[in-house]
Amino acid sequence: MTCSSLFRITLIFLFVAQPAFADEYASTIASFRKATEAQGFFEKAYGYAVFPTIGKGGFVVGGAHGKGRVYSGGAATGRTTVTQLSVGFQLGGEAFSQIIFFEDKFAYDRFTAGKFEFSAQAQAVAIVIGAQAQTGTTGTSAGAGNTQFKGVYQNGMAVFTKVKGGLMYEASVAGQKFTFEPG
Repeated sequence: MTCSSLFRITLIFLFVAQPAFADEYASTIASFRKATEAQGFFEKAYGYAVFPTIGKGGFVVGGAHGKGRVYSGGAATGRTTVTQLSVGFQLGGEAFSQIIFFEDKFAYDRFTAGKFEFSAQAQAVAIVIGAQAQTGTTGTSAGAGNTQFKGVYQNGMAVFTKVKGGLMYEASVAGQKFTFEPG
């Protein structure tokens, strides 16, 4: 295969796959809209940041990274990334989706001002159908059951996650750092 053939195949793949990449945001938002825990937030939040896939892995020291979009008034206002570092007992890897709701313009502006960080004390509500789970940046636990969790705003933001796959044992301390690029 010549270099120009490989280049053409790559271009075709990028043009064909581009709608699929864009569609991952719409399908992630739709799945969070279906979760009863998050429905009220869509109705009242000033805006939100959505991350279709965040990959996470660790062995004593761990990390996670994902790319997302920020929305206000139903329209995309920019791109965002999340990076997480953690230290403590951890083993494995997982992928999850995350959405962060902004209660008001002040919270939205704080997030989109450039570099924003969640401390190790920030909590997220895990949305898992048919199982009980609770997650935070200080660890994860899960068990059988069908418990509903109600999200609450902390410092103007509410965070929800949905596990997509993988297995992670964790008792660690972590923090998340976000970046924002308008456009």
